[in-house]
Amino acid sequence: MPTLQDVARIAGVSRSTVSRVINDHPSVDPRTRRRVQRAIKQCGYRPHAIARSLATKRTRIIGMIIPEAVSRLFTDPYFALMLRGATDACNRSGYQLILSLFTASVDSKTMHDRIVHNGYVDGVLTANTCLDDGLVPRLLDTGIPFVTIGRHPDARVSYVDVDNIGGARMATEFLIHLGHKRIGTITGPLNMTPAQDRLTGFLKAMGDNGLPVPDALIVEGDFTEAGGRAAMARLLEERPTAVFVASDSLAIGAVKAIQGAGLRVPEDISVIGFDDLPSAASLEPALTTVHQPIEGLAQLAVEVLIDRLKRRVQNGIAVQRVVLPTELMVRRSCTRPS
Repeated sequence: MPTLQDVARIAGVSRSTVSRVINDHPSVDPRTRRRVQRAIKQCGYRPHAIARSLATKRTRIIGMIIPEAVSRLFTDPYFALMLRGATDACNRSGYQLILSLFTASVDSKTMHDRIVHNGYVDGVLTANTCLDDGLVPRLLDTGIPFVTIGRHPDARVSYVDVDNIGGARMATEFLIHLGHKRIGTITGPLNMTPAQDRLTGFLKAMGDNGLPVPDALIVEGDFTEAGGRAAMARLLEERPTAVFVASDSLAIGAVKAIQGAGLRVPEDISVIGFDDLPSAASLEPALTTVHQPIEGLAQLAVEVLIDRLKRRVQNGIAVQRVVLPTELMVRRSCTRPS
């Protein structure tokens, strides 16, 4: 196997210079850095990961914590897209991604501390965090660099998100412009900011157009298909002509509940979702929904986190908050009220 000395001999520099290049030390002249990098490529040298982490105090490993049950993590396509985006971004940047999985038999604090305090991750990504979960306060206390996928209200937290309020408002206004007046909504869990923001967007659109929203037309769900079925069964008693649903998984459940009750989508009830999962277009009828770039969000979160890692100290740089736009995907699940 090629050694550090072999690289130094080919590049015509000292071993210490090669070491500084490998460990991204800023004091190396750019021309020398390029010469060493060419020598590394020429001889096929591979730095020893453990030795490198000891020298740089960095492991080039990012931990991802998603406080969801394992069963849902591997059955919900939303998480598959998120993990693919995060993995792609880590691979491009020379980082590894490790995933922390939650099971009911393990205390969440124990699981979080296991990842954060063992010293083998440089930083943390987290997603789908409930506001009453203690994860974010614990991350802030440790000082480890982290980024959340989804807005967090704490002013010290860096995050990437989509315009959930604007997307929900756009979807609701689309239903209003079709002529619907009695519009219900199925929210996500209201201890999560995406669900809160999408409800806010729905209520803004209704209020701006002078349309009342009785409490009975707002039903809380849990971002699952089963939750959508149960919530829609309650809404059917209120006879809405259209429903804005806070996720595609919920919307798929809602469509099945409507059809199971002998009603038609969209002729009897129009349904609009949020996410634009691959299954939305193949649903019968194809689901009108708000597109959010799920993979792009995860990729961007990795890039923001790596930027913070390069600057070394989370509290020493400005909080970074990035909000991406959404887009309405009009398909066949919405029409004018009969």
